[in-house]
Amino acid sequence: MTTATTRTGRALFLTACLAASGLASTTAHAAEQPTGPAAGALPLQPAAAELSAAELELWNDPAFQRRFVESYVAETEIEPRVTRKEREHMEEVLELISSDEMDEARELLEDERDDASSAVLDFTLANIHFQQERLDQAAAAYAVAVEKYPRFRRAWRNLGLIQVREGDFEAALDSLTRVIELGGGDAVTYGLLGFAYTHVEQYLSAESAYRMALLLDRETRDWKMGLAQALFKQERFADAAALCGQLISEDPDRTEIWLLQANAFIGLGQPLRAAENYELVESLGASTADSLNMLGDIYINQELYDLAVSSYVRAMEKAPDGSPARILRAARVLTYSGALDQTRELVENIERNYGAGLDAEDRKALLKLRARIAVAEGAGDEEARVLEEIVELDPLDGEALILLGQHSARGGDAERAIFYYERAASLEAFEADAKVRHGQLLVGQGKYDQALPLLRRAQMIEPRDNIQEYLEQVERVAQNR
Repeated sequence: MTTATTRTGRALFLTACLAASGLASTTAHAAEQPTGPAAGALPLQPAAAELSAAELELWNDPAFQRRFVESYVAETEIEPRVTRKEREHMEEVLELISSDEMDEARELLEDERDDASSAVLDFTLANIHFQQERLDQAAAAYAVAVEKYPRFRRAWRNLGLIQVREGDFEAALDSLTRVIELGGGDAVTYGLLGFAYTHVEQYLSAESAYRMALLLDRETRDWKMGLAQALFKQERFADAAALCGQLISEDPDRTEIWLLQANAFIGLGQPLRAAENYELVESLGASTADSLNMLGDIYINQELYDLAVSSYVRAMEKAPDGSPARILRAARVLTYSGALDQTRELVENIERNYGAGLDAEDRKALLKLRARIAVAEGAGDEEARVLEEIVELDPLDGEALILLGQHSARGGDAERAIFYYERAASLEAFEADAKVRHGQLLVGQGKYDQALPLLRRAQMIEPRDNIQEYLEQVERVAQNR
């Protein structure tokens, strides 16, 4: 924000401030002022691309900066008055401001203001703090001004601006609404009201506020982007995508619009259109780990496994210190889909990028992926080695114990398989699966009477249609013996 008007406009600025503030006319005493209080496929979840308060283009807009400087000019019908002595001091203050001597103006105001002084002094001091980026001091001075004079619209408005900048959106709603109640509903006030409503998740109100801002100012892109986000948050994906299309035609290099439209396409069930957007963002050099991971998820669901792996590898390169959890989940989906070559490539890249940084849980997940690859390729010894390493890391890993049991059973070592199944069955989360595997082993040995209690117990714990059918078949065989 600029710190003063241009040198050529200072005389006009000072004259306007003095005239509109009533400083050149007869004033009333401060005592006369009123006072008052102030799973198989990867789920694609659309997520809106959001701007922080600091990222709003508004703050750097020359028109906004000009309007802020104009806030020094009083609105006489709803302004507090000043005494004759205060008028003289304010003339000095405004002269200093017009000469860019902001520190001197601030010191003069601080010397003159007190509990009985006009709210105009508090407001002017707050404006100086605001321009010099001392937002806490500015907010405190604005709060004093509106406490002294509750109808002080300019003070409410600038207080609302600071509260938005500081992320205090609940307070900003109160301040900006007060501005509108006092007749100050300009585009910036409505736009920032929409921004605040978005951040407190009142999206319908945000939409209304943004529409009002656009009625008054059709050019500010922040309001259009805010409206698109409000529509998206209400799951009005078609409307959000269409508005994003308009914004893209106006500003094709603004990547957050492409990302928001991509998420709207996901909400509409059009993942390949979303993929086009993500790829375009990548071509602009603005992709993130999140956008590349989402692109990978889309490609997996479309069975484009090579493209999926490429996206995940690029995501890892973007965020080498990030969490591998999402990519490990994708690798599991690849194994279930039978894409073993792509799974192996992804596993190798996970190890290359994260290596020793993997925690115990992630290391186990990676080892299980290697075990599944070994099983699928018939590499029994490799499978057993990996599974034993998993159990060494975590003796209570029921899934690894069951897989070891299956490996032993395939190798003809029934006694060792039963040992692993019983260990897994002692873990509540794996009891049902372990008893089913144990029961199937006994059935294979013709020990139906021993298998039936295990299968029935598994059905009591976790009823499943396919296991029920299997149980009934075993019961019929046992009865006919």
